[in-house]
Amino acid sequence: MYELVVIGGGPAGMAAALSARENGIKDILILERDKELGGILNQCIHSGFGLTTFKEELTGPEYAQRYVRMTLDENIEYMLNTMVTEVHGIDEDKDNCIVTAMNREKGLFDIECKAVILAMGCREKSRGALNIPGYRPSGIYSAGTAQRYVNIEGKMPGKRIVILGSGDIGLIMARRMTLEGAKVLCVAEIAPYSGGLRRNIVQCLDDYDIPLYFSHTVTKIHGKKRVEGVTISKVDENYNPIPGTEKKYECDTLLLSCGLIPENELSRAAGTQIEKSTQGPVVNENLETTARGIFACGNVLHVHDLVDNVTKESVIAGQKAAAFIKEGIKDWGEAHPVKIPSKEKNTIPEDMDRSCQMICIRCPNGCLLTAKKGVDGEYEVSGNLCPKGKEYAINEMTKPMRNISSIMSVENGQGPVVSCKTSSEIPKGKIFEVMEMIGKTTVKAPVAVGDILINDVAGTGVDIIATNVMDKEG
Repeated sequence: MYELVVIGGGPAGMAAALSARENGIKDILILERDKELGGILNQCIHSGFGLTTFKEELTGPEYAQRYVRMTLDENIEYMLNTMVTEVHGIDEDKDNCIVTAMNREKGLFDIECKAVILAMGCREKSRGALNIPGYRPSGIYSAGTAQRYVNIEGKMPGKRIVILGSGDIGLIMARRMTLEGAKVLCVAEIAPYSGGLRRNIVQCLDDYDIPLYFSHTVTKIHGKKRVEGVTISKVDENYNPIPGTEKKYECDTLLLSCGLIPENELSRAAGTQIEKSTQGPVVNENLETTARGIFACGNVLHVHDLVDNVTKESVIAGQKAAAFIKEGIKDWGEAHPVKIPSKEKNTIPEDMDRSCQMICIRCPNGCLLTAKKGVDGEYEVSGNLCPKGKEYAINEMTKPMRNISSIMSVENGQGPVVSCKTSSEIPKGKIFEVMEMIGKTTVKAPVAVGDILINDVAGTGVDIIATNVMDKEG
């Protein structure tokens, strides 16, 4: 019997488990269905994580590895390749929660515990929910699936790409596919605004001249065995296609980035009340669901914009679950839907004077900056909420710089590729030269986070460093 079982070994699950340990809970078990801890962050090789939690910008694997290391250092027990099939809370018939799981070693088994934290994350909306006319040929992927193919397995889904949906994953994959040599023809967004951060519109689309069409959607998929093309059409205020606005793109791949929803099959089966607006569990102020002894946090509760916010919420869940375990069953108050802050509708102003105005990409704020060169030769910058904005604006006017994240082939590793990044910014004009060198280089395992894989790449004075661990087989 365990005191606490955490379902999900991603950033939410690990943060919750570490928080519970810090608050006096010793017997903790994390159950993870994948082959390693870290969750979805293992395939999110781009930077932008950790600005709040660690006060520095990290890639997804780097952020995950920090929590993996803390989990190992605390000797928190975990099981990998383990699928949870059922969860039961405390009721009149039983004094403890029951978690039913299965794996190859143990088969189907039950775990008794005093409390459970649900941290299963979220998943992408399926194409079936989008009702796109046409056949079901190969070449249609969710953006997250394509991300895994490219960043984990080192495989390219296609060469000519259309992306439906401008959420952050779709925007990031537009850049990722371009860097790997594909041609992204356009990103179509059915809403009149983007679902992604403004800084991602700039650094993932504008940097590579990829068009973004608001109020457009895919109205037909061409091809039977393989995607041969798609037709996109403009939509009216009710999201209905407008006849006569059709435009066909010849492509071999369609990526769908049409939103995320909490992974809540287990939550529903456990009898927790689900909130329609978030599609996550209804919880009380202690993050306890309507099923006694079962808590929820992270993207399984509601989809967050930033992993730093997932971590913050999960720390609270660990604290409250620890209090529940130590204090015993009591009435903690009425459950209620989670209040989600209204999300900014992100667009780039159509009247933006690109000769002197720009969107800052230093942080998720995406400030609209104005920079002008004064008569004394000094630049005057306005619109920035922090000093980084001024630095960015001046660099963008004089010598634009970018960070690059990618993958590199690895020999004798547990996987075919290892994720990597530039140790600091490189000139924007050097991006594809740097990518060419990365593509031609193979390293040998073992590789650790921070290892230098290429010195002075493309004569930039910047190194290429590893951002995740790649051990030898066995």
